[in-house]
Amino acid sequence: MPESRPLLGPEGNGPYRLLRAGRERLVRRFVASVEDPRSAQRDRLEVMLRQARGTAFGLAHGLDRVRTLDDWRAAVPIRSHAELRPWLDRIARGEQGVLTRERVSMLLETSGTTGRPKHLPVTPTWATTCREAQSLWVLGMVRDHEAVTKGQALTIVSPKQHARSPGGLSIGSNTGRMHAAQPWYVRGRYPVPTDVFAWEPSALRLYGILRFALQARITSITTANPSTLLLLARKLEAWREPLSQDLRDGTLKCGPAAALGRRQRLRLAPRLRRRPVPADWRPARIWPLSLVNCWKGGPARFFVDQLPAALGADVPVREVGISASEGFFALPLDDGWSGGVLWTLGHLMEFVGDDGAPRWAWELEVGERVRLVISTEAGLYRYDLADELEVVGMVGRTPKLRFVGKAGRYLNSTGEKVAAGQVSEAVRQAARAVNAAPVGFTARVRLAEVPVFELAVEGLAVERMAPFAEAVERALMELNIEYASKRSSGRLGALELRAVPAGTYGRFRAARVANGAPEGQVKDPVLAVDEAEWLRVLASTRGGS
Repeated sequence: MPESRPLLGPEGNGPYRLLRAGRERLVRRFVASVEDPRSAQRDRLEVMLRQARGTAFGLAHGLDRVRTLDDWRAAVPIRSHAELRPWLDRIARGEQGVLTRERVSMLLETSGTTGRPKHLPVTPTWATTCREAQSLWVLGMVRDHEAVTKGQALTIVSPKQHARSPGGLSIGSNTGRMHAAQPWYVRGRYPVPTDVFAWEPSALRLYGILRFALQARITSITTANPSTLLLLARKLEAWREPLSQDLRDGTLKCGPAAALGRRQRLRLAPRLRRRPVPADWRPARIWPLSLVNCWKGGPARFFVDQLPAALGADVPVREVGISASEGFFALPLDDGWSGGVLWTLGHLMEFVGDDGAPRWAWELEVGERVRLVISTEAGLYRYDLADELEVVGMVGRTPKLRFVGKAGRYLNSTGEKVAAGQVSEAVRQAARAVNAAPVGFTARVRLAEVPVFELAVEGLAVERMAPFAEAVERALMELNIEYASKRSSGRLGALELRAVPAGTYGRFRAARVANGAPEGQVKDPVLAVDEAEWLRVLASTRGGS
């Protein structure tokens, strides 16, 4: 069914109307693009062609002869990151004019699941595209939640810069880049000094974030991954004594902050304030939280379900959109959306279905599952993002999509092909059925004469282990008919549970961040699709909690 609610119309609260007035032209362009996605995407192709012609890539692919969307497909093959890496490596070495005529200003690092980190170029036009999408997202949020404007916004980001490429380009995170690019009047609403987000190790960084947040009036919290919100809630409880002391004294020297250098402490001292110690350390009891923003789709749903108990109230949760370090692809404009309407004013997007043939946005139908292929103003041309999306509705003539999971990542031994979202949903249902609240979990297939699914779980009481395993098994059989068939025929053995020590998933996250993954985007390892991934999870079982 088409979406009936007006898109960012003129009516609304005062802060919304003020913000909208400054974005009037962008809103009009956006509304027009939703009604005519084909024209919007043709315009994006023209932008990219102007930037690509005459570059090393443009000359190699004959882009001077490209005029239409069909020409584009014929000239440029779909590529994985590994296949595009030789061009990206040239940029990292300092070469300009490789993928775009625009100057590359920095590289964004995203680690993926394994192997060498990805370094993705930033150009001015690409940055503008992402900023415009973000501003529309903020506009919708303020329209629906005026209360967020009555306090400060806690946004969890990674450092804007932590290294340099061989050619001297700054390397950092997209969240840090966006955080730093906000206008001064927006940055003034952030309670945490930028320096804190670069502190190492992660325990010191998280302690610093919480210390500054505790002296502020926080009305919204934003981070990509809902498991980060659960981590913050656990750390508030774990560090309540040192944080209480620092709040009473107006200092930053207790708990993990004892490791701060004298110069760091002196530089931040003027920004520290004495504050009363909370009686209840759950976030929604400390702050007047009106909204949290994070991913809600795919495996994230399990963690979103745990937020009311962890926060201490049923705070509304708003989707942050379908986005990545590679770009911004779909905008959520309502709390009830688990995905978003395609941002066709941004990047050029294609969708590959089961038949392997790419299609355009206006060719999609509700109910389809497709893989996203993007072409961006930063030079990622026909780049296979490997994200699986589902078309869940229409807004005007433009599809509304939700994130399902990474395409091709399944647990599969005899044809069952169990996806991360199915494992997450099975665990969610089982947790409700036996009144449990696991901290984290990872599933794998253990190959044997009769293969079995093995589920590592942290935070499950011994007496709930057996009923929890049975409940997960039942849910998986309901969610995946092939799994049910293999179980009933004896081709798969009964699911086995493996309890892991307290702190396992915290250590896993810390290790991923230490290896360069953006803190707010670290995903818990719902699936271990090979032995190496499983061993990385097990390696995190060692050490103190």
